[in-house]
Amino acid sequence: MWAASCLASCCAACACEACRTAVGSIGRRSARIAYCGLFALSLLASWVLREVAAPLLQSIPWINHFSKTPDREWFETDAVLRVSLGNFLFFTILAVIMAGIKDQKDPRDKVHHGGWMAKIFCWVVIVFLMFFVPNGVVSFYESISKFGSGLFLLVQVVLLLDFVHGWNENWVAKDEQFWSVVCLCTYFSWDSISMYRVLFCSLKICSYLFHLHHCRYMALLVVSVVCYIATFSFSGLLFHWFTPSGQDCGLNMFFIVSTLILVFLFAIVALHPKINGSLLPASVIGLYCTYLCYSGLSSEPRDYECNGLHNHSKAMSTTSLTLGLCTTILSVVYSAVRAGSSATVLSAPDSPRADKPLLPFSKADEEDTKEVAKPVTYSYSFFHLIFSLASMYSAMLLTGWSTSVGESGKLVDVGWPSVYVRMATQWATAGLFIWSLVAPLLFPDREF
Repeated sequence: MWAASCLASCCAACACEACRTAVGSIGRRSARIAYCGLFALSLLASWVLREVAAPLLQSIPWINHFSKTPDREWFETDAVLRVSLGNFLFFTILAVIMAGIKDQKDPRDKVHHGGWMAKIFCWVVIVFLMFFVPNGVVSFYESISKFGSGLFLLVQVVLLLDFVHGWNENWVAKDEQFWSVVCLCTYFSWDSISMYRVLFCSLKICSYLFHLHHCRYMALLVVSVVCYIATFSFSGLLFHWFTPSGQDCGLNMFFIVSTLILVFLFAIVALHPKINGSLLPASVIGLYCTYLCYSGLSSEPRDYECNGLHNHSKAMSTTSLTLGLCTTILSVVYSAVRAGSSATVLSAPDSPRADKPLLPFSKADEEDTKEVAKPVTYSYSFFHLIFSLASMYSAMLLTGWSTSVGESGKLVDVGWPSVYVRMATQWATAGLFIWSLVAPLLFPDREF
């Protein structure tokens, strides 16, 4: 007995030391990954408590104070909402603390990138305290979470549009660099002293760049074609799965057909001569809208006759739960990391990216550069706000937007509210994308 106690103490000490070492190794570059890991841990805790904490919550008097005890699903939803509320408060407090940071000499910069043992301890305490708040507070949080989830989806759409347009502009910029180098090669070919030697070298350089130029345009074409093939193939599967023969599935038919209309509309607007757009963003956004249509239709209740996936619901319940949770984590992590690295959307106001010289002109300039504090590269406050909104969004997914009944309560993101939220997100995506194309034409004096 004494040996077992000593062994347990040694194991606990080793585990604590390992955790302390791992947390201490988190630096400036890995801080965002650490925040994503903390958020993933909160999702895992919500999932586990949803499955096992219902009997415990039923025995807590300030939670189960009803004259008639609610069913098990009410306590499962309550557990998820309380963890989500703690997560929301933790990241909201950090967002408020980090507001207004402009350079890395600000003491709060160290709080953002360090102090992980204290932050993890505070997170655990806040989540634990949420199980002592009244049910009315949790109900109020549940109500505002629906609006917060919509804001998170809107932020996702804005980040996706920023990524797609940036991708296209990057490749187009490389093409402009190609033609500038071609002109430079031609200039040096005729004005140099060693005309023939320079001409030979210039032609070889231009030939290589010409090859890269065509490869880049070929890549643009291939990516666009692959996206359109995936979009139309996916649409065919949607017709097969969600419009079964012998059933009146007018709503599903409307969703699928309207999605295809949007895909064609994106291409028409992007290729209009006055817009001067590109097929790459149109094809990627079209594929994303098709995915949103599938996500919405697959969220229909499993007993709905037009949901072709309902025949496999019992066999796929655990798989759907796992895939849904993993998709949620990846979606949130992408949005948070993208928000933390986007130079065009979320950079701090005083963050110079082009004014700083690559090399100082003298040692005095170099010393002045060292003394000047480096500006932050993104908004810490907005970064934490993304996690706050994501906490609301994940709670809605895990609870079926708090309307799950019967068997659908065991699945992630199932129920009619999920369907309409997904379709509303699709229409918002379509509207923002078309606006991003026509806005420069309607307001030529403004910078977009």
